[in-house]
Formats: sequence, C-alpha cells, structure tokens
Amino acid sequence: MVKTALVCGGGGFIGSHLVRRLKREGFWVRGVDLKFPEYGDTEADDFVVGDLRRQEVCERIIDRRFDEVYQLAADMGGAGYIFTGEHDADIMHNSATINLNVADLAHKRNIRRVFYSSSACMYPAYNQEDPDNPNCAESSAYPAAPDSEYGWEKLFSERLFLAYNRNFGMENRVARFHNIFGPQGTWDGGKEKAPAAICRKVALAKDNSEIEIWGDGLQTRSFLYIDECLEGVLRLTRSDFEGPVNIGSDEMVSINQLVDIVAAIAGKKLHKNHIPGPQGVRGRNSDNRLIEEKLGWRPSQTLTAGLEQTYEWIERQVRSNHSKAA
Repeated sequence: MVKTALVCGGGGFIGSHLVRRLKREGFWVRGVDLKFPEYGDTEADDFVVGDLRRQEVCERIIDRRFDEVYQLAADMGGAGYIFTGEHDADIMHNSATINLNVADLAHKRNIRRVFYSSSACMYPAYNQEDPDNPNCAESSAYPAAPDSEYGWEKLFSERLFLAYNRNFGMENRVARFHNIFGPQGTWDGGKEKAPAAICRKVALAKDNSEIEIWGDGLQTRSFLYIDECLEGVLRLTRSDFEGPVNIGSDEMVSINQLVDIVAAIAGKKLHKNHIPGPQGVRGRNSDNRLIEEKLGWRPSQTLTAGLEQTYEWIERQVRSNHSKAA
C-alpha cells in the first residue's frame, strides 16, 4: 500500500520543499494552498488551489484518512509584515480559522496525527531582551507574553492541537520553527525574512557601496536551512513525542554578522547604514536540548553552508529580474 500525505500550505516555501521530500520517500501527496508554488512546478500528485479558511474547502480536501497530515498553512511573513501591527487582525483571524478547520476535520476523518508548525514568536518577549542570552527553552513559554499577535495566535493553535490529543485521543505533533530559510523562498515584496532580504540587498549592491539594515544590527537570531527543517519535521511527526519542541539552529548570530557572512560569500565589501525599522525581540536562539533528548537528533549544518546555496539562488533571481526589466 502506498502511503498518503496531505500538505496544507503546499504552495509555500516550506510546504513545497516538504512535498518534494515526501515524494522522494514514495508517498502519494496532495498539496493545498491559495496558490501554486511561486518558483517552479509542484511535485504533488494532486494540488488543490483552495482557501482552508472555508470549511467546505477543508471538507473537500480532507476527504479520506491520510497517513500523515502537515498543517503549515498560515498568514505569515518577515518582520516587515509581522511587527508593524497593520496586519494583526488578518493574521490572527486567517491562521486561527485554518487551524480550527483542519484540527476538526482531521478528527472527524479519524486521522490520528497532524503535524502543526508553530513558531518561536510565541516565546515571551521578557526572556528575549538580552541579545547575548535569550531563553527559548520549551519550558519557558509560560507565563505567556509573545512579542506579536502572530505569536499569540501560534500559542493558541499549539494548545488547540494538543487539546485534541487529550480530548479525542489524537497524536498531533507540535514544533516551534526558528527562522527557516533556503532557495525558493520569498525574497522580495515585504514578506521575506532576514536571510533572504539580506541576500537580495547584497546581490543588488555594488562593491564598496552600502546597504540598509533595520535597527543597530546587534539583535541576534538563529537561522535553520530548509533541509534540516524537513528532517526535524519528519522525525518529530513519526516519533512518540508530541512536543512542543524547537526546530531551529543554535548557531546564534547578530544581524550585522549575518550581513558580513553574506557579503563574504558574494565577495563584496559593504558598509551598513542602520535605519529605523521593525526588529522584533532583541535576542532569539533555538534551545536544542529537548529535541536531542527526545529524538536523538539536532540540526548540525552551518549557517554559512546554507547561506551559500541560498545566496546563489537569490542572486540568480535578481539577475533574471534585471534582465527582464532591461
């Protein structure tokens, strides 16, 4: 019997990569999203363009008992989208509605296990004020005080999927993603995250010129390459541990250091022009002690190795766009 999988959010960055990975494992895969993948054709056996906020669409999509369901669909983006406050109502309404629909339909179809992608944005802001010593251990989640409404919605939806475990005997799995990046991710338009935005700025900049950086650049983060993310997702989904657990790198860098790494990859000497802009918390880093204890695994690829592949891809997109505009 061929195993079946459903990837909600299969047109997005992580979802399209996950579809490809599941196909390599021999799964029959259905993807669903508001749009097809932006950079290349989907590899899903069946791909439905549909709005998971609508219950009738969910009923059409979740029409059988899939072996594995991955709920990645959400209204999301980088700091320029999440932290301005202008999109809070949409973010909370859209993502919560999707999760309510998927959790309920999976239960009614007797699907035992759904993987849910939460985010490190649900961690308390008060534990992330020191850029050199952030606390993002899974146990630090409460008392809750996320730094954004996006984080509050993620926290609610974690509790939703785990409540279905307790009340209905489901075996849902919850992971908290820390800044996933890689080729074929959003790199312009306002929803891109820091690695993609910086790769784009460096690709566009001339040697010995300057690029703009939001804030003083001393805020810290960790960034996880897409292949490592998928490995963590599959290991957690197929494990006996429900989570929540961090899926992220613990190689913490400042945004200034991130710029320096990308500039070195590009072979450019660049100056940083620090300007006002949304920054989020001052420090964030994945604490990987629990995932190593429970799954016997933790991400190991270096940030530089992932950025080399990502920069090469984004530089090609930038060149292609320029040639089309010329």
